[in-house]
Amino acid sequence: ATGALGTVIGGPTNAGGYNWWNINYDTGADGWSAEDYLVKYVAPSPTPTPTPTTTGSGKLLQKSDLVYEGAFRVPANVSGSPDSSRMLQAGGAALTYNQARNSLFIVGHPNHIYTAEISIPQIINSNNMGSLSTASVLQNLYDSTDGKKNTSDLNDSNGNRIGGHLLYNDKLYTTVYIFYDNAPYQILSHLVSSTNLSAPNDTLGPYQVGTVGAGHVSGNMALIPPEWQAAFGGPALTGNCCLSITARTSVGPSASVFNPADLGVKNPVPATPVVDYSLDHPITDSQVGNSLYVQNDGIRGMIFPQNTATLLFFGNHGTGSVCYGDSGSGCFDPASPYKGYHSYPYKYQVWAYNANDLVKAKNGQLQPWQVQPYAVWNFN
Repeated sequence: ATGALGTVIGGPTNAGGYNWWNINYDTGADGWSAEDYLVKYVAPSPTPTPTPTTTGSGKLLQKSDLVYEGAFRVPANVSGSPDSSRMLQAGGAALTYNQARNSLFIVGHPNHIYTAEISIPQIINSNNMGSLSTASVLQNLYDSTDGKKNTSDLNDSNGNRIGGHLLYNDKLYTTVYIFYDNAPYQILSHLVSSTNLSAPNDTLGPYQVGTVGAGHVSGNMALIPPEWQAAFGGPALTGNCCLSITARTSVGPSASVFNPADLGVKNPVPATPVVDYSLDHPITDSQVGNSLYVQNDGIRGMIFPQNTATLLFFGNHGTGSVCYGDSGSGCFDPASPYKGYHSYPYKYQVWAYNANDLVKAKNGQLQPWQVQPYAVWNFN
């Protein structure tokens, strides 16, 4: 039959001017067919199974995995001085954990951006502030940049901020970003010093990290778990997001792989974006209210927990409609009276990313802006 499939089991036999082949048809019947009416079929070679990308392992975290254990207080006045530059009041940014001393490096008042080291006392779950333990001061507030935050590339009339701290190989790494940057945009961002905050003139930098602009890398930093470092091609992540003058920063969570030890050795320090969003490729339309990301969201922390496949970004998210202007002139926002974007009310939010997607971006299988969080969670 025309189009029938089968297997040659005999022949050829010449008869009547034709070569005849005995065919076992797939229907189960046998028969003879002239060669001129046969189409030879060669089964294609099986498609080779692609070599899987080498990645680490671990579970994707869910909201239920983040359990609130309690809190502790920090001393408002660190050095006994009434000067606000020596207070932790209104501070708390750029936290990094010091495992060797079970302590935290923490930035004080944002107008002065000095750094202190405090202990982590007993964690207590209570709504009564008086019941909470108070941290001890291990190192008073000092300028962790040794004045280099005021160098020409980092100094601006609108002020600057400490974006993040990271402890790596017994050194303290610091990022600085300009609060409200205008073109030409900031290029240098990272510094390195000893962990002794009072040691004079031991800070090196600032240095350029990556080539996408400081507004994408000058903020929070995080260590990559050992089991993932080979897949990511480095030991640490650095990023920044959501800064004023959107053209110079990521429009959504951002992280680039880098090696802190390259500071002062390579120029610029190599950095590979694994999640990052530009104006042309934002995470979503941030001008319209949504559950993912809006224009005045803030992201100031990230962590890659060991034995998981999840990178977490921590910040705040506006859950209302997006409005630009003053709080008193049409943009109702009791939390922020300043002119700018508003989307009251606000909630704490976590953006959760699959580390395997980030590795694909590192390997060029995805663009950094194609990577999306697998979940976002709000917290009170």
